Amino acid sequence: MKNQKDAIKKIAFNYGIIWGLLSIALSVIAYVTDNHIERPMWLTIAGLAIMAGIIVYGLKAFKSENEGYLSVSESLKVGLAISLIAAIIGAIYNYIFITVIEPEYVIQMLEFSSEQMVIQNPDMTQEQIDMAIGITEKMMTPTIMTAMGIIIPLFLGFITSLIAGLIMKVNRPEH
Repeated sequence: MKNQKDAIKKIAFNYGIIWGLLSIALSVIAYVTDNHIERPMWLTIAGLAIMAGIIVYGLKAFKSENEGYLSVSESLKVGLAISLIAAIIGAIYNYIFITVIEPEYVIQMLEFSSEQMVIQNPDMTQEQIDMAIGITEKMMTPTIMTAMGIIIPLFLGFITSLIAGLIMKVNRPEH
């Protein structure tokens, strides 16, 4: 049992760091190409592909260290541990990004959101837009954005680990 916990820790640490660093690289690419505000679909797809690939490879590594066996509960433990490490790394980077690297990021996001609301809902009154932006502004504090930067990868990691675990599951034979 201790070997299994050690394997989970090692795999979570290694694959979580890889996912975290790849996420940071993707964010830097988005920033350098001036896509960090608008976030085109390719960025979302690339981020999800990185997440799914890292979790699946982490589960494969755990399975091979676990004599070829993997239960759904083990896949959830491994996947969530990987997700937690990556989420912490990503949240630290995002906090530094919005407080040091690009302190105008929140303002830019609010302006972009306001423009999108007008485009998508031309019948909205200015009062409705101001109210929606006010709510959005309250959600875009560094603390809330950091918390969401941890919660969302954990949720997505849970779903990915569950699906991958169901597909990759090989139970130990009963003696």
